[in-house]
Amino acid sequence: MDMHHERLGTGRPLLLIHGLGSTWRTWDPVLAGLAAHREVIAVDLPGFGATAPLEGEVTIARLADAISAFIDTHGLAGVDLLGSSVGARLVLELARRGVGGTAVALSPGGFWSPRQRLMFGLSIGASIRLVRVLRPVLPALTRNPAARTALLAQLSPRPWALDQDMVLRELRSWATSPAYDALLRALVHGPDQDGATRAQTPGDVVIGWGRQDRVVTPGQARRALERYPDAELHWFDSCGHFPMWDRPAETVELVLSRTGGVR
Repeated sequence: MDMHHERLGTGRPLLLIHGLGSTWRTWDPVLAGLAAHREVIAVDLPGFGATAPLEGEVTIARLADAISAFIDTHGLAGVDLLGSSVGARLVLELARRGVGGTAVALSPGGFWSPRQRLMFGLSIGASIRLVRVLRPVLPALTRNPAARTALLAQLSPRPWALDQDMVLRELRSWATSPAYDALLRALVHGPDQDGATRAQTPGDVVIGWGRQDRVVTPGQARRALERYPDAELHWFDSCGHFPMWDRPAETVELVLSRTGGVR
């Protein structure tokens, strides 16, 4: 199975991997900035966007297998990796396996305590049920800054400032993605993320964390660094779960400077 993907720009390739429920379009706020210096390849994971679901069980390991196969099929050995949320966890897993080049992981999951894992499952589960109920009126709600704030308060410290069209597209994708529930179960009930040292990864590992992240809370960064002890940790101020939404210019600068992408 191949994955739907979009290619933009020229230069050394950079593979972008989205988070739970999203599609390649979640990267819209940073695509132009990245594609000005790199060939950007943004994928839809299996069961999201225009890519068919996996057959059988959905797990982090199987999604990582699918990305590895995509890299092999498209001749992208050594490609630098950028991931968000679940996608960030996947780029760390790929780095741990020796796949790719430099790995930039924005707000990765898999580093929670048992209580944090439980709260993640309860809060995200409740949020997606609400979004599905509200699906018929999402266009009207997302036009209203106050409603946008109520819907995305868990994800951004400034939801009212986010682009209305992007928010509507994201919410619709979360509500309709056929693999959403299966991947959420895998996150809640599956294993934590294993780690690796710099001697075991093919390139540097950079972890970005929003100081106002309410999905994977900032305290989880300590466990991430315990498992990836040689990783660089970059803090985004005034930022929630998606640095590419809240701090797009800073995200572009971080990715390009750490992957050697500036021409």
